[in-house]
Amino acid sequence: MQSDIRDHRRWEIAILLGIGVLVNYIDRVNISVSYDALHADFGISAVGFGYLLGAFNWTYAFSQLPVGVLLDRFGVKRIGRIGSFLWSLASFGAALSPGIASFFVMRLLLGLGEAPTFPANAKAIDQWFPRNQRGLPTAIFDAAAKFGPAIGVPLVGVLLIHFGWRWSFAASGALSFLYFGAFCLFYKDNPSAKKPGTSRDAAPESAPLTFLLKQPKVIGLVTGFFGYNYCFYLLLLWLPTYFSMLHLDALHAAFYSAVPWLFATLTDLFIGGFLVDHLIRRGRDQTKVRLGTLIGGTLAGSCIAGAILTNSSVIALIWLSISLGGLSAAAPVGWSIPALIAPRGSVGKVGSILNTGNQLAGIVAPIITGYILSWTKSFAAAFGVAASLLLAGIFAYLFLLRSIEPVPEPASQCSPGAPTPESPV
Repeated sequence: MQSDIRDHRRWEIAILLGIGVLVNYIDRVNISVSYDALHADFGISAVGFGYLLGAFNWTYAFSQLPVGVLLDRFGVKRIGRIGSFLWSLASFGAALSPGIASFFVMRLLLGLGEAPTFPANAKAIDQWFPRNQRGLPTAIFDAAAKFGPAIGVPLVGVLLIHFGWRWSFAASGALSFLYFGAFCLFYKDNPSAKKPGTSRDAAPESAPLTFLLKQPKVIGLVTGFFGYNYCFYLLLLWLPTYFSMLHLDALHAAFYSAVPWLFATLTDLFIGGFLVDHLIRRGRDQTKVRLGTLIGGTLAGSCIAGAILTNSSVIALIWLSISLGGLSAAAPVGWSIPALIAPRGSVGKVGSILNTGNQLAGIVAPIITGYILSWTKSFAAAFGVAASLLLAGIFAYLFLLRSIEPVPEPASQCSPGAPTPESPV
């Protein structure tokens, strides 16, 4: 009976985390359909818009390592409450911004508030789910990152067209504040994860950041995910503009932009979640399953290059859907790996290292794309850069990550007869 209650509780936690990511990505994507409106109000250029798109990632990226330390010290509950409150304020502040400078500051605040989301989710899944059941819960919150743009882009587009861009940001702020209330009411840290011997996070000390940053497995995972996140943010922030350049009006561009994200939501859940967990539970080698999904999905992601060869919005939509679908199948596997390779007490740090690399990609992707668009008036070179980074990521998975096993603990954590880290049951 107690086991059934705990199992029910862990899935409630997974769904709550997924809703949080959904709200995050509606907050993030609302700017992507606002280029024309912001240009009309503030006179912003394509290059300036690229910097504005990347502003969120500046604070998001540089908060990751401190957030990892804070998560390992104070837990998901405390840090999650602070973060969700800050990102709610940022969305409301953007709606009230009198100029581009204050709007820029609100995007920086949004990045600070949302910085704990993915490392905290990785830590929460590690606390609540056993090792062989982490694919689906991870896929739930990762699929929400795709479903957010799928519903957010068209909804924000409708709000923007009928009411103006300020109302679209106010609406996402209200939604964020509702989630803050829900998180405060319903999220609990797993009490059993705090008992000695029940989780690697219960270890008396965690591995130093300097030690973790030198590990080939960590470097390989970060390098591979850098290419994924570069492509992800290129499509997240510039896709409506790309379809507009294929002679679609604003509303049709928004709906075309939603299609790859809907497809990505399905591949995320059913391949990265259900299929991966199913194969591992049936006894398949977990390294082969997870690494194969990472590499296969990233290879499919390189199909973004197919959009270079066409001026047809429909054919481009097919190539981009394949690309985003493949990347999304690989993503939940990638997000489950910090908890699988981290030394005891270091899941938050490894997750934060991973997300630091991710968000550095998120910083440079919109800026580089803005410059390319300004120089060439085309997305061809931008898509080529993304495909090249994805191929480099495949080599990193093969030759640096190699297998999905815990990183050896530093000498300071090892002692004769020390227990082997255990996963939560």
